Amino acid sequence: MTSESPARHAVDAAIAETGLAIETRELPKLERTVARALAPGQDRVDAATFRAALCAVRRKPWGSRLMDLTRRAGEVWVTRADTEAAAATIDDPEPDDASLLRALGEVVRARLRATAPTPEAALETIRADLFDGTGRVLSPAETETLSRAVAAAFGLDAATGFVEAVRRTADARQEEQDAIEQAARARRREEVRRLREWEDSLVAFSEVPRLLHCSQKEALRWIAENRLPVARRVPQPNGTERWEFDPRELVALRARLPEWRGGLPGVATPLVPDPGTRKVGNAVIARVAALDRYAAHFKTARALKRRITLVTGPTNSGKSHTALEALARAESGMALAPLRLLAHEFREALTARGVPTSLATGEERIDVPGSRHLAATVEMCPLHNPVDVAMIDEAQMLSDPDRGAAWTAAIMGAPARHLFVLGAPDCIPMVRRIAELCGDPLDEVHLERKGPLVTASEPVRLQDLKPHDALIAFSRREVLDLRAALLARGRRVAVVYGALSPEVRRAEAQRFNDGEADILIATDAIGMGLNLTIRRVIFTALRKFDGTQTRDLNAQEVKQIGGRAGRYGKHEQGVVAVLAGAGSASFIRAMMAAPPAELADLRPQVQPDADIIQAVAAEIGSESLFGVLARIRRAVLRPDDPNYRLANMEQAFAIATALEGVSGLSLAQRWVYAMCPVDDRDNGIQRLIHWAADHAAGRPVVPPGPGRLPPPDRAERIELERAEKRHKRLVAWRWLSLRFPDAYPAREDAEDATARLNDWIEDVLRQQSSRSRAGGEEPRPGQPPHAPGRGHRKGGGRNGNRGGKGPPRHSVSGR
Repeated sequence: MTSESPARHAVDAAIAETGLAIETRELPKLERTVARALAPGQDRVDAATFRAALCAVRRKPWGSRLMDLTRRAGEVWVTRADTEAAAATIDDPEPDDASLLRALGEVVRARLRATAPTPEAALETIRADLFDGTGRVLSPAETETLSRAVAAAFGLDAATGFVEAVRRTADARQEEQDAIEQAARARRREEVRRLREWEDSLVAFSEVPRLLHCSQKEALRWIAENRLPVARRVPQPNGTERWEFDPRELVALRARLPEWRGGLPGVATPLVPDPGTRKVGNAVIARVAALDRYAAHFKTARALKRRITLVTGPTNSGKSHTALEALARAESGMALAPLRLLAHEFREALTARGVPTSLATGEERIDVPGSRHLAATVEMCPLHNPVDVAMIDEAQMLSDPDRGAAWTAAIMGAPARHLFVLGAPDCIPMVRRIAELCGDPLDEVHLERKGPLVTASEPVRLQDLKPHDALIAFSRREVLDLRAALLARGRRVAVVYGALSPEVRRAEAQRFNDGEADILIATDAIGMGLNLTIRRVIFTALRKFDGTQTRDLNAQEVKQIGGRAGRYGKHEQGVVAVLAGAGSASFIRAMMAAPPAELADLRPQVQPDADIIQAVAAEIGSESLFGVLARIRRAVLRPDDPNYRLANMEQAFAIATALEGVSGLSLAQRWVYAMCPVDDRDNGIQRLIHWAADHAAGRPVVPPGPGRLPPPDRAERIELERAEKRHKRLVAWRWLSLRFPDAYPAREDAEDATARLNDWIEDVLRQQSSRSRAGGEEPRPGQPPHAPGRGHRKGGGRNGNRGGKGPPRHSVSGR
């Protein structure tokens, strides 16, 4: 604004009239605000209009001032949205701190009342949201301050004793937490001491003939025949191994020498440890766990005369249809899926064929009276009830570092006379290996895609998207950034990503299929499950973070996701493309044409189950889950085992480590907690330990609530993320409630909270998509916001930045 502008004249005149002090830095924004209030030809505004304009200019600094005041007061639960809402109510351009805090108090009290129906639930929800968002655990003093705010919000006076009760509980919980951590450290030290003491007692091979009263040649032969246990194999720099032996085990085996010397060569005799010693060697632990003979664990399956049919083919080749038809004709059967969502689809498909089917997933059960068929997630595979036909989908998951062991157990252990294993061609070598280990005959069927799939010759610009297009991103943030950009362009959008529940994902897919949304934006969560009428799959990035590093997409990922294009019977052909600015179309063509990748390791992954845990614990004389898992990690499946490899058990080990200080839980109960699907990126393990402490103390574990849910059409991204995290807490709580119903009794409340969150999240996504969103800077045409794939070199690249090491990724909602 120039000094001669009407707005400048109006501001100068209003300052003189009102006597209000204006800072120089406020003048430019104030003049612009006043200019919008001036009618054509006017150069003055009344005092009320000027005061309102000045308040509008000062609201952001007021919000910052309130944030500063609340943080100094220890009110860490006050959010930026609270302070902005309070600032918006101020109509005095020169308020003091007391006036600002009064306005904030009204806003915060209203929010706290809306958070939950009771003060206790409101307090717990606020604490949980803080913990999820920042990992912050309120101190007893901060908890007391929050309790006073909650009491004021709900109109509780001192006579109710609410604040005092919260204070006592917070002090007791803090003492309990300190005791848990102290006990955990002491028990871990004791288990490590026991392990090191045993390792120090080991002797070299040169001592074996003396202790066993045999020749060196005999000792070597018995080791080769797997009669003599090597307690520990220590790799040497020259590539050899140093063998170490437990002298107690050797002495105990002297009585077997006459039998070995007269026995048949190559016939191993089961090793019987000395029951009088608790210094049990790694070799004995390995024999007890028997993971090197994993197929034999599944006695029901081994007792059946099983036949395996491996059905492979690309996406949209009809693999599931082939197996479901056979399953529907059978008198009994089960369908095992990688996701809870897909288990529901299998159940519906069988029900539509006139086959009553029950459901079993990690967090829910539907028992249909008289049903002899079951749809379940892979981890829920029943191992003791024989059926005529079973199907296991997505067998390429055998190679998944986090869930691969579940597919190994299901394929080896499914008690079905005829087992259909479905998957991409990449899984063929490993399924062959499993069939060989099980001694089951294997038939192979390969299906071709039902409709043509082509790659686009040129990248697709953002403004050239058409109905039935699907954009593929590789993080929630990128999905929501693209969604905002397309909403700003007036497009109707549906989204699918891993943090959404199966119910919301299915609702979003239905909106897209029904034409209520033009464009689908999704992560690679659409690679499994969800029947989608996609015409074009368009990658917005050609690199992804896989939990360990940022790398190029591999051929199987491009084929699995790209194959979703061109649903048979809906589109004449499918098209796979890349978004302009995100990479080269030639990369997509190369990946789609690539042959199945050769697996670096064909050994299936295995992990212990509850029976193995109990057996090892009995053998080493310990009820410590930490100690048991530490011994299994050291003793079971040496790296050069020819048949199997031990699965990644880092998260189970982390939970076991944290549980050491919680007394009052059995070993079996601790193992259940260690298997609970939580995400430590959201502080899931710490929350799990709090629940376990309540369980052990005999206190009922209260389910998380839905929290405050603002009107869907006004929900911000942070509120959507907060609701998704609350839903994730409920998934873990419901998973545990099925296994510990007495400790987790309020299942109906949890179901209601889950339904409310699902409905609200879907309302947010649907209502905000149904209208064009204005505002915000649009990306340059063809350039998605934050696209990690831009600048991708033709044919891929090897210079991507490595990401930090992340925790194991669990498909929580699907298990």
